[in-house]
Amino acid sequence: MTTNRWVNGAFPAVGIHISIGAVYAWSVFTGPVMEALGATLQEVQWAFSIAIFFLGMSAAFLGEFVEKIGPRNSGFICGLCYGAGLIGSGFAVKMGSLPLLYLFYGAIGGIGLGVGYITPVKTLVNWFYDRRGLATGLSIMGFGFASAIAGPLINQLIGSVGLVNTFFVLGAVYFTLIIVSSLCIKPAPASHMEAIAPEDYHFRKKQYTVKEAVRTWYFYALWFLLFINITCGISIISVASPLLQETTGLTALAAAGVVGIMGIFNGGGRLVWATASDYLGRDVVYTTFFVLEIAAMLLLATITHTLTVEILLFIVMTCYGGGFSCIPAYLSDVYGTKQLSAIHGRILTAWAMAGIAGPGVTAWAKGVTNSYQSTMFIFAGLFTAALLVSIFLMYKLRKADRI
Repeated sequence: MTTNRWVNGAFPAVGIHISIGAVYAWSVFTGPVMEALGATLQEVQWAFSIAIFFLGMSAAFLGEFVEKIGPRNSGFICGLCYGAGLIGSGFAVKMGSLPLLYLFYGAIGGIGLGVGYITPVKTLVNWFYDRRGLATGLSIMGFGFASAIAGPLINQLIGSVGLVNTFFVLGAVYFTLIIVSSLCIKPAPASHMEAIAPEDYHFRKKQYTVKEAVRTWYFYALWFLLFINITCGISIISVASPLLQETTGLTALAAAGVVGIMGIFNGGGRLVWATASDYLGRDVVYTTFFVLEIAAMLLLATITHTLTVEILLFIVMTCYGGGFSCIPAYLSDVYGTKQLSAIHGRILTAWAMAGIAGPGVTAWAKGVTNSYQSTMFIFAGLFTAALLVSIFLMYKLRKADRI
């Protein structure tokens, strides 16, 4: 049974997420696509923005559909959309059409991203009901680390076979990997869940549908926590390089190297914090995120020691990544697993909104303070608001015996 849950749950989930997580390597495509289409940076970046928007929206509104057709069929849809999006992007570049790039990479590929992101969640939680944090951490870590694998691969392919053929090759490879992973994934039988969690009280609590979940204030409190963590995380990522240059005197090249290492801590934090949540509790871990982030922001606003600044940024990145990986297990604690994929998808609207709000918060904060370092005080204020909500939510959930 232990072997089955890795073969039928964990490994297929990682395969799907490593494939779709390659979307975060879009920056490697930016220069070559600009040159091929004669487009500006802003025009090319819209392809990525549209993809992330469709990821969030399709995850939110196709969640119930994914629940209905099951993980294997939804995995097929993910593979078809994501593979078609990449191959279609190759034809768009070959034809010199920016609108077609938006359609294929942004819209069609984005739908594949959203469906694929939520497809393995419920299956994983059910197979690993005794270690829900570990399971979702492994899967979502794959999404976080994917760009580290895809980035060098894409760069090498563009140099050897050209931009258009790179899209074709990636489309075929990721389509195959997602389909194979989908063929391996299987829902956990109820007998397995009973066997691995016989004393787990949460298992016997009410199982919520997505419609019931969104009628509770808990859902919106969790949405707010995720939104703040992502919004501030995106903002901090976007100002990390100029912040390092402004406060420590690092060169642009050295600062870029630190930003690359931040990505490793982002991915690692997804597994470490999610695993820790199995022992500490999801509510405790989320509250810990905000305590650490507040402390980090206040220190970043006042210190200039290079190594200390870098360590603080790495800590913040682990919390940013951990927020993604802990939320599915947190939702399963509160609402059960009956429609977990749909509920998880609905709460990911916070991700879509944060993608829009994050850059705006950064620009506004920089305009108000005229200093990247001073913007940390504003982020500390936002994290403080989230901390208060997290503590109140923890108190209410424990009082209601929901966690």
